[in-house]
Amino acid sequence: MLKVCLLVNLESRHPAKMLTITTASISPSLPPSATSPPASTTPSTPQTPSPHNSCQPINRRRLLLTSFSTLSLFSFSVSDSVVNARGLLQMPPPRLSNRYFLVRAGESEYESYGIINTNPVAKTSMDSGLSEKGKKQTVRAALELKAMGACERNCWIWPSITQRAYQAAEIIGAVNGVSRSYIVPEYSFLDARGLGAYEGKKLEALSEVYQSDSISSTIKPPPIDDGTPNESVADVFVRVTQLMSILETQYSEDTIIIVSPDSDNLTILQAGLVGLDLRRHRDLSFAPGEVRYVDPGSIPAYKQPASSVYKCLNPPNCN
Repeated sequence: MLKVCLLVNLESRHPAKMLTITTASISPSLPPSATSPPASTTPSTPQTPSPHNSCQPINRRRLLLTSFSTLSLFSFSVSDSVVNARGLLQMPPPRLSNRYFLVRAGESEYESYGIINTNPVAKTSMDSGLSEKGKKQTVRAALELKAMGACERNCWIWPSITQRAYQAAEIIGAVNGVSRSYIVPEYSFLDARGLGAYEGKKLEALSEVYQSDSISSTIKPPPIDDGTPNESVADVFVRVTQLMSILETQYSEDTIIIVSPDSDNLTILQAGLVGLDLRRHRDLSFAPGEVRYVDPGSIPAYKQPASSVYKCLNPPNCN
């Protein structure tokens, strides 16, 4: 029989109040041995309990303090491991777990008319779809991806749910033999940058937006009350960083093609990946239908900024 005794001091000022818990463990009975000697009938002499085997009182306060200390150490180790977990992306990242291609969708119907359209309410409208010129640009992009071997070992295509981006994803998938089950629509993180009061204006007005961007990454376009967001560069940076965190967590050693309806999502994302000052994101502009492989270690030679002083290792906080 195994006897376990636990004495708990309920209150230090009442040491006499003890709680004793006794448990017994009985081993399976064994058949008596034929050669076993008969039990002695001699009365046993009472034994003095050993201090090592006796039950010692446990102070409840000390027990609780010990438990809290143990939990605190456990919590600290878990928090430390979570912070260092893969997928909580910091820009610029020390490494990427996947291979990425950035694609701007071809020209949209609105762009063919020379009109700015960034209101998410209309993003699934056919007017936000590809123009005839945009479809040709997207076919060229799909063929370029095929020539680059983007989907040789299969790939995932992550387009914005915006009509022109999703149409582009379907064209890319068809040309590269990618099943529709590998096209994952993104519902918010890849929306075209909201330009507020510039909504409905001519495309030429974008120069004013980029002039503000070059001053500070936190300047927002003027607001408007039709539901169009007015996003700063820093706002878009938060979105695309969240997207990359999801992709880096969900996939490993895969190829992912990100399809955006506009250029700003991609330029801000690439600026963050390579450590370029976000105020200079326009230097990395994407033409409609342009494809670019993500190399976090360098900026494409034809997009190099005029001066290296525009490096930023803690975006969007750049001086």
